[in-house]
Amino acid sequence: MAGEQEFLSTEIVNRGIEALGPDAGSMTFSVRVRRRLPDFLQSVKLKYVKLGYHYLINHGIYLATLPALVVLFGAEVGSLGREEIWDKIWNVTALYDLATVLAFFGVLVFTISVYFMSRPRPIYLLDFACYKPDDELKVSKHQFIELARSSGKFDESGIEFQEKILRSSGIGDETYIPKALMAGEKCSTMKEGRAEASMMIFGALDELFEKTRLRPKDIGVLVVNCSIFNPTPSLSAMVINHYKMRGNILSFNLGGMGCSAGIIALDLARDMLQANPNNYAVVVSTEMVGYNWYPGKDRSMLIPNCFFRMGCSAVLLSNRRRDFARAKYRLEHIVRTHKGADDRSFRSVYQEEDDQRCKGLRISKDIVEIGAEAIKTNITTLGPLVLPFSEQLLFFTTLLRKYLFGGGSGTKSQSSKPYIPDYKLAFEHFCMHAASKVVLDELQRNLELSEKNMEPSRMTLERFGNVSSSSIWYELAYLEANERVRRGDRIWQLAYGSGFKCNSAVWKSMRRVRKPLRNPWL
Repeated sequence: MAGEQEFLSTEIVNRGIEALGPDAGSMTFSVRVRRRLPDFLQSVKLKYVKLGYHYLINHGIYLATLPALVVLFGAEVGSLGREEIWDKIWNVTALYDLATVLAFFGVLVFTISVYFMSRPRPIYLLDFACYKPDDELKVSKHQFIELARSSGKFDESGIEFQEKILRSSGIGDETYIPKALMAGEKCSTMKEGRAEASMMIFGALDELFEKTRLRPKDIGVLVVNCSIFNPTPSLSAMVINHYKMRGNILSFNLGGMGCSAGIIALDLARDMLQANPNNYAVVVSTEMVGYNWYPGKDRSMLIPNCFFRMGCSAVLLSNRRRDFARAKYRLEHIVRTHKGADDRSFRSVYQEEDDQRCKGLRISKDIVEIGAEAIKTNITTLGPLVLPFSEQLLFFTTLLRKYLFGGGSGTKSQSSKPYIPDYKLAFEHFCMHAASKVVLDELQRNLELSEKNMEPSRMTLERFGNVSSSSIWYELAYLEANERVRRGDRIWQLAYGSGFKCNSAVWKSMRRVRKPLRNPWL
């Protein structure tokens, strides 16, 4: 995405009449594109704030009733001496018979029991693993361009375009690509796709089972997400077959859900654990680079070639209360935002064939603007669940003032800007999906994050490239490798991708995380 912004035209250009597809007969044209994410200060919508407050409103009766009871009880007791308190207690027991008192306490105990039994089970993250390919699959930016040139599939203008993207992408010289792609073979085949999937998925799961000392047969829920490569039998079935997992395992395979699918898979695993007590769940997130390789000349479809690299993560979750002591993190919140109802968002990342029948991902010219809207919505919804009360009060007050008094021009417009909360007060660590340098730059600017806050995302982009839905786990692995996670720390994982979707997961550290023996950064 970063490189794309360098060649986009800012004029409205007529591209003729669409000949095929659902838009046949209609005029098509390119539109003006913003080079930066729209400022979140300008366009926060009240309805997204209301979504975030929905949880608090549902529990508002407890928030309002409990303080009132405490105040009344305190005022009543505070005005009495010790002897008067005992007199009141004896008067109450004398006034009511034993059956009434026992019934009262029975109802009280029953109510408290129902409340605690109906609470959602805590979901613990025991450990996770990120696959690190062999060094023989490592490729520098110069080697990547030479491979593209030697393949004979790209003209010189296409080579120059890819080279320009790589220069401004934020990707370093130690990322990984499949061996078939390096050998110049046809890599978008089922055979190569299965080979690449087996190498990465089994590599990550082998490490996970080794670190946690669990047997594959102990797993009750399995969720695998891979957007592009979806064979039959599924990738989840391939995992079950390889590890000979039990026959009653609940398995799911998510496809076509883009770079934010890792949190969607996490959400599904959480729901399964809530419904199935005393269980373990494994979430595998990956993407097949070779199977998605585009050999054509369409510039908007060449962009994924430059950004996406090999990567896979495997995460072990548990709902067993006895795993409290060994867990690394506890899942606090998941907030999901989907903009698929809007046609422009729906087609912003679109798999199709070009004029030469070459399959690939077409990246829309207004992807940055579309992504910004989804991110803004998700962040606004998340705020009421995680921000301190002081930040929420300032934010809500300025937002309410804007809607009551409007936002005119000049000084009035400046004074009516919504207050953007300081998310650094809500989280100690940030794992933003490492899509491209330009997106990370704008997220940092809009949320006023420090270089240290953005370091895990920038380092992941440089060292591993865009590894799609698994990138947020490579970022968390970076924090662990540098021993930055301490007990009580809150981690925010933010991912966005096709659809267009933006999803957030919030974790709380259960203990100080020491430098692990197995880690892709070591």
